[in-house]
Amino acid sequence: MTQPDHVWQQIADLMKGATTRVILVAPFIKKAVFEATLASVPASVETIECVTRWTPAEVAAGVSDPEIIEAAERDERVQITLCPSLHAKIYVADDRCLVGSANLTGKATGRVPNANVELLLDVPLTHPEVQRVLSLIESRSAAATPVVAALVRQQAELLREERITSPAEGEPAPLWYPETRRPENVFALYSGRTRFTSPVEAGIIQDLAMLDVPAGLAEHDFNTAVEARLHAIPELHKLLVGERLSNIELQKAIVERTGDPEDQARRTTETLAAWLQHFGRYYTEVGSWELRPGREHT
Repeated sequence: MTQPDHVWQQIADLMKGATTRVILVAPFIKKAVFEATLASVPASVETIECVTRWTPAEVAAGVSDPEIIEAAERDERVQITLCPSLHAKIYVADDRCLVGSANLTGKATGRVPNANVELLLDVPLTHPEVQRVLSLIESRSAAATPVVAALVRQQAELLREERITSPAEGEPAPLWYPETRRPENVFALYSGRTRFTSPVEAGIIQDLAMLDVPAGLAEHDFNTAVEARLHAIPELHKLLVGERLSNIELQKAIVERTGDPEDQARRTTETLAAWLQHFGRYYTEVGSWELRPGREHT
């Protein structure tokens, strides 16, 4: 009969046999299992590459720990990168490779009770499909940093405190209007390249948590993801069909939906307009303005 930790033994045995290089690819990685995996790697191994993904909702759900970045700070052999679209699970030791369904989590590896039913197959690293996926992952990955890890954890804690979960496929997104008045600051903090005062960062982190954008996106892809989330706001539907939307109309719709006072609804309207202009192709007319699809001709 198969042992409950059969998958873990497969991974541990593979790691113990490594001599020069290890690659760990899994979207969900828990810190304890990651540390146990690293402990199985011989000291002779020169590089340990880890590819994973972090989204606020998944971290809030407890399936992944951005704190694995601490291992990279302790062990210079460890390099962690983020691939936002990652779903593959691949474990490499030199020229040997395990591929299958198992993440580096307790339930996936059988290191905790009530383990998942998982599969890992031993295949050569030279297999064309393995090479194709590893090449694709490399082209879509960005380096993880302690700053980005901390930001994702902050977003996750906000979601947990407010008990917000990702909607199932086909379900509407939860109610959200952006808080950050200067949308250009959002990617600057998301990417870890700029820090702001605590009140400003608090607003940006609130927006990032609700956006639930995976860490590691390039700016163009980030902007596309944010624009898609903005388009999910029902009050902006007219823009999606090429119609104009005045500030008065938008403000009234926000009041009707939220019950917010007029001054708060006006502020929300102004912020939405700023986000749409920054992340999408919209412009405003002065005075009692309206949003218009396209670029303004000057």
